[in-house]
Amino acid sequence: MSNIVIVESKNDKIFMQAMVEKLNCDIQVASPIYIDDYQSLEGLSETELIKALKNSIRKIDRKDIEKIGIIIDIDNCSEQERLKFVDRCIKQVFEAESLSSTKQFIDICTDHGTNAKLACYFTNFEGKGELETLLKGIKARESFHADCLDSWKTCIENQGKEIDRKGFDKFWVSIYLRYDTCSKKEQKGSISVLHLQCERPRSRIVQYASGDARTTIKKCFLQN
Repeated sequence: MSNIVIVESKNDKIFMQAMVEKLNCDIQVASPIYIDDYQSLEGLSETELIKALKNSIRKIDRKDIEKIGIIIDIDNCSEQERLKFVDRCIKQVFEAESLSSTKQFIDICTDHGTNAKLACYFTNFEGKGELETLLKGIKARESFHADCLDSWKTCIENQGKEIDRKGFDKFWVSIYLRYDTCSKKEQKGSISVLHLQCERPRSRIVQYASGDARTTIKKCFLQN
């Protein structure tokens, strides 16, 4: 039997794969983490999460899946608001006990009476944000270039303009990866990608990562 993790985007998938590789390689644990597949929602909505859960029913009934993990951004919600959201989606697909906390498995059951386990976690840093907020908080290298964006943000706000946290954190990660972690040669190779990233912000990590994306994540964010 295998385990599956449902995530919001390709970037979340890459980060989780890098995290799992680091945990399994660098930390001795009694039960190593084995994740056999990831399913990307490509944007969070109740419809997409319900669809992803429904897609797992057949595998559960065949006893191909033992455990399901759901990892989504907390954004500006409270943990209880996110728990209610996920719980509502689960109960439209499975018979299940109420989801009352993160990181705790609950029993779910299909219409055919097949059981599995499910747990969830909300990506955040100090209780708010998304993947980029977390990456900004755990960066493994000096961030001289990216940190200068704070002064830029203040200047913009003094002109009566507003930049939301989500957009700022995404921009911060882009500058950090390009100028604080890339060599001069790698920076030149990234110039043609810049406009593409502005149009497709969720592709940022994939586009800026030089070489293997998971290796870049581990090198730039998970060394500590």
